[in-house]
Amino acid sequence: MSLLEVTGLTAGYGPARVLHGIDLTVDDGEVVVVLGANGAGKTTTMRALAGAIPHQGSIVFDGAPLTGLRPDTIVGRGISLVPQGRGTFSHLSVLENLRVGAARRRDKAEIAADIDRWCEVFPRLRERSGQEAGTLSGGEQQMLAVARALMSRPRLLLCDEPSLGLAPVIVAELFRTLAEINREQGTALLLVEQNAELALGIADRVHLLEVGRVVAAGPVAEFRDNESVRRAYLGD
Repeated sequence: MSLLEVTGLTAGYGPARVLHGIDLTVDDGEVVVVLGANGAGKTTTMRALAGAIPHQGSIVFDGAPLTGLRPDTIVGRGISLVPQGRGTFSHLSVLENLRVGAARRRDKAEIAADIDRWCEVFPRLRERSGQEAGTLSGGEQQMLAVARALMSRPRLLLCDEPSLGLAPVIVAELFRTLAEINREQGTALLLVEQNAELALGIADRVHLLEVGRVVAAGPVAEFRDNESVRRAYLGD
């Protein structure tokens, strides 16, 4: 059994349906990337998995159904979302944002230890610990968003376009860190990413989304060898 099993997922906004029966899986400790053009439904998929929008279908995580649960309950089950556009609490400090990420936890010593851990991974967060999140650079805000999501100690981290609007050097650093978190912590990753080359560089498998449906899925090598996929997503 996969860590995450999604079957027949449908979702949308008001009367407009965006997802038309998504099927996808993520295994324990695996990195899976979702590719697709703008408007394919990638962000809607991530929001549905996080419980942020109404949806139908089956979402099973670690053998237990998640469909219909509140976002905070889903976090408590072990899934955390880094939303598109970072979504930090702009008027809270860096340290306060990290504590918000651990809101469902009770052991203060372990929370403090995790804050130290992620400030070691992202040293700029320690330097900016008392600064309001809204005054950070784009790269620093993205680092904070990732660290805040990790403060809940998720087994699965959902990352929605983490490179959006960032300089290439910051993007490369961020993806190195995500790969290290996966390798060293065993945290599974589900990535929606516009920089397909970077995403495929750390991924195990791919799901290709078109107009709200998964049209292909398989190991990264199969997609790298597919000429039409390379032209559409890898710039070749």
